[in-house]
Amino acid sequence: MKVKIVSKKYNPLLKRKRVIFEVEHEKVKGTPPRLEIRAKLAEMLKMKHEQVYVRKMETRTGTMIALGEANAYDTIDQATLIEPKYVIERNTPKEKAKESGKPKKAEKVEEPKKPGKPVEEAKKAGETKQPEEKGE
Repeated sequence: MKVKIVSKKYNPLLKRKRVIFEVEHEKVKGTPPRLEIRAKLAEMLKMKHEQVYVRKMETRTGTMIALGEANAYDTIDQATLIEPKYVIERNTPKEKAKESGKPKKAEKVEEPKKPGKPVEEAKKAGETKQPEEKGE
């Protein structure tokens, strides 16, 4: 897997670099995981992996080349302040993402249905609905 940086642009207002990259993944057989790409980009940019967030990655049809976009922040605090929550969750390992995420809703437990009156008893008691006759 080869990672190549296509372009870098620094945004002083947001204190981050916008990085467009290309990944050749002929040996991997499929788009590589974000975490691996994130680690490689951090290594290439000489930053900690906590400062780099892969925003999007898409494999071109019929090729083994993926194009992607990432943001590399000056500080970790700046990254957590600006990056959306869903991007942060996508770029964290699954074990950590489960711990920090919302607790799952409790599963519904279906109560056993209470037996009602048998149809014959209901008819005897006159509890069935009779269609109303229209007056002419």
